[in-house]
Amino acid sequence: MQILAHICVSFSHLTASSLKATALYLLFSSKYSRCRFSCKPLQPHRRPLFSTSMSSSPSTAAIADDLRKLNLDSSNGRKVKLEELNWDNSFVRELPGDPRTDALPREVLHACYTKVSPSAEVDNPQLVAWSESVAKLLELDPEEFERPDFPLLFSGATPLVGSMPYAQNYGGHQFGMWAGQLGDGRAITLGEVLNSKSERWELQLKGAGKTPYSRFADGLAVLRSSIREFLCSEAMHNLGIPTTRALCLVMTGKHVTRDMFYDGNPKDEPGAMVCRVAQSFLRFGSYQLHASRGKTDLNIVRALADYAIRHHFPHLENMSKSEGISFVTGQEDDSLVDLTSNKYAAWAVEVAERTASMIAGWQGVGFTHGVMNTDNMSVLGLTIDYGPFGFLDAFDPSFTPNTTDLPGRRYRFANQPDIGLWNIAQFTSTLSAAELMSNKEANYVMERYGIKFMDDYQAIMTKKLGLPKYNKQLISDLLNNMSVDKVDYTNFFRLLSNIKADPAIPEQQLLIPLKAVLLDIGKERKVAWTSWVQAYIQELSSSGISDEERKSSMDSVNPKYILRNYLCQSAIDTAEQGDFTEVRQLLKVMENPYDEQPGMEKYARLPPAWAYRPGVCMLSCSS
Repeated sequence: MQILAHICVSFSHLTASSLKATALYLLFSSKYSRCRFSCKPLQPHRRPLFSTSMSSSPSTAAIADDLRKLNLDSSNGRKVKLEELNWDNSFVRELPGDPRTDALPREVLHACYTKVSPSAEVDNPQLVAWSESVAKLLELDPEEFERPDFPLLFSGATPLVGSMPYAQNYGGHQFGMWAGQLGDGRAITLGEVLNSKSERWELQLKGAGKTPYSRFADGLAVLRSSIREFLCSEAMHNLGIPTTRALCLVMTGKHVTRDMFYDGNPKDEPGAMVCRVAQSFLRFGSYQLHASRGKTDLNIVRALADYAIRHHFPHLENMSKSEGISFVTGQEDDSLVDLTSNKYAAWAVEVAERTASMIAGWQGVGFTHGVMNTDNMSVLGLTIDYGPFGFLDAFDPSFTPNTTDLPGRRYRFANQPDIGLWNIAQFTSTLSAAELMSNKEANYVMERYGIKFMDDYQAIMTKKLGLPKYNKQLISDLLNNMSVDKVDYTNFFRLLSNIKADPAIPEQQLLIPLKAVLLDIGKERKVAWTSWVQAYIQELSSSGISDEERKSSMDSVNPKYILRNYLCQSAIDTAEQGDFTEVRQLLKVMENPYDEQPGMEKYARLPPAWAYRPGVCMLSCSS
């Protein structure tokens, strides 16, 4: 019942209709679920607004381009000091909050947040690294990072003038089970900053201390997990994947006790804090929690939806008929539904399509999130919460980087598109429970997720292979070969651009461009690979594109450098000894993952043997 049930053969042999099969068994397992509907085929009544070519449902590349433009446009010469940041705390101003401001663990009712200040202890905190491009988004003067009090300000020890700290209240499904109230257990939002273009950026300290949502935890974070989150936030952005960002990483100077493998062997580790940055940290679970509490809190679901649309989807506020869509549901009454009259349904479609684009982007670069709980799903379609993530080394569709996920591998690489749909189903169930959309509209939202994912994924794979058009069989055979021989995902696609589109190349020379990744394969496997390369060259030769042009195009979508777990671990090991050089170097290399970068070749090497030990290739949620 998976979207990509046969991923070991191919991602590409499935059509969007295969996602409908998954929807059929979704019973919206949360206790507040009211709508249970099948996902029947839809017949478009007229050209939909949310087609793959329309700006309202951007592809991963389009979203990433928009974010890059924000980055470039914000670099307009204006540089402000920290005291001059333009704070606009709309979340606190416009939504209901907790009347209490203490951090005692408790169930927080009828509130979207609790005002609480950072409380983590520090002792001579140090700035480990910072992102120049995120500073540009905020128009922050680079000289501010040299201030002696900067580590104090971004460890929460000294309040930032104008900030209004709070922890967000939300719930979620964890590993498919409703977990009730979760919330920001160690992340504290400082507030929202508006730059000179009125672009809104929320600043959040992760590891800042206890909140009412900490439960039995200490609200702190350790250096190893903070380095990983800081680096991956920026690496994913530079790969072109929509993501939250990271402004800076500060080591607190205090130690935090953690049991990394949950095996009864805790140890003290250096504490740290990441300043995360995003347009918003609203999650699916932000809406789910209030819907789960019944009629008394359904108005909060509506208020949160209005807030998101007002600030982040303003084009949906006043849609005209020409901008809307209508469709025939395919159900027995064959009724027509017009989304022009329901901004919430139109919003849900956009959330679903952004989510689909994001996950298609993950599959394209071999990223496995590891913890796709609904509280880790952004309504803006951003990759959020970098915990036990991992990029594919050897291609293995069943790969999960999370030791907690090992029994069932729910969040394995191949299953991510299915989990995305499952999570969207929970989100639409929430909106239906709050009477913000009908079952038919919810049905359509899930249909759009499937179509958008397949459109984007097929486009990504076509570009990765430099093909003139999508070729299902060729891609299917390739992924099957890669799975059988455990070929390195990133390095294979990077080397693939070196193959010449010349059918006259002698058979014994066909695999030479790929010899660095086709290691220790026997005669039978060489025959299989030779056959595939011959078919690939035949397809390329019909394109009319020069080898040089194709190589340039392929190299622009197939990264040379990814944030492999062993690279992170090397940086962590030296940082824990007080040397931050490798963290900063990795940040620099990952700024241009598609460029050759002479002298940096070691960062593109295959993982060494030690990289496969627990704690490197696989991690727990301990952080």
